[in-house]
Amino acid sequence: MSSLPKNVTLIEVGPRDGLQNEKNSIPTDQKLAFIHALQQAGLHEMEVTSFVSPKWVPQMSDSMEIMANIRKQGRQLVLTPNARGVENALRAGADSMAVFVGVSDTFNQHNINRTTEESVETLRPIIDQLKKDHHFVRACISTAFHCPYEGFIPQEQTLSLCRQFVDMGVDELSVADTDGMANPLASFTLFQELKQQFPNILLTAHFHDTRKLGLANIYASLQAGVDRFDTSAGGLGGCPFAPGATGNVATEDVLYLLESLNIETGVDMDKVCLAVDEVAPYLSRPIETAMYNLYKRRK
Repeated sequence: MSSLPKNVTLIEVGPRDGLQNEKNSIPTDQKLAFIHALQQAGLHEMEVTSFVSPKWVPQMSDSMEIMANIRKQGRQLVLTPNARGVENALRAGADSMAVFVGVSDTFNQHNINRTTEESVETLRPIIDQLKKDHHFVRACISTAFHCPYEGFIPQEQTLSLCRQFVDMGVDELSVADTDGMANPLASFTLFQELKQQFPNILLTAHFHDTRKLGLANIYASLQAGVDRFDTSAGGLGGCPFAPGATGNVATEDVLYLLESLNIETGVDMDKVCLAVDEVAPYLSRPIETAMYNLYKRRK
């Protein structure tokens, strides 16, 4: 236990990654209420929206309105997949951008119709300009463990892609188990190596709970020295290009794990559940996370 970090930062991804695939159209006011309630719970780093084509992700078509009405608190990340997305995000006043590339060529082709190499080369000048203008840049590395089309990904392939983004000067790597195929040994091994190779970058682990190994993978990553995790209130999320992938590991369940290990987060679990209450009635499926259900029974 002594090797575990004393403090952990949770990056809340529910408003963006969690809601982007929701079938029901969520009113903008409810998204804002969700975000503001999460801020009240103590979550000060958050993916709040994405600047993508409304044709492909209609749920995120109100990104300009979200940015115009959001309370400025902590780091507010927006997903910007290309130059147009960055341009629109900057116009909306965003200062922290997230870009994404999958380690797997096939995943990238399904997602953005480019190979991994083509995606990296497209992002290179965008990241260069963002860093020249002193913006925060997060690189989201998808399919870091497994691809639904190609199978298991060799670790060196993931490390190589991460290395390219580190060399570009990004501030953060968010390394994702996109389809929930990682296991604790693979999680420990990859994140231990990432910590050793890139000691001076913010390193965040992003797990999906498809096979109910999300918390086990987080514990293994804690042992590897990771102290930043993407989580989604209510376990919201999924991926349209990863068939069968369920939601992200739930913020409230991760909080229970961390609190049981005496790890500080500065986040209030009951207030996270209150935030979930803001959006739950508008969702196409019920919230079924362990700690949210306990919270509801207490009410």
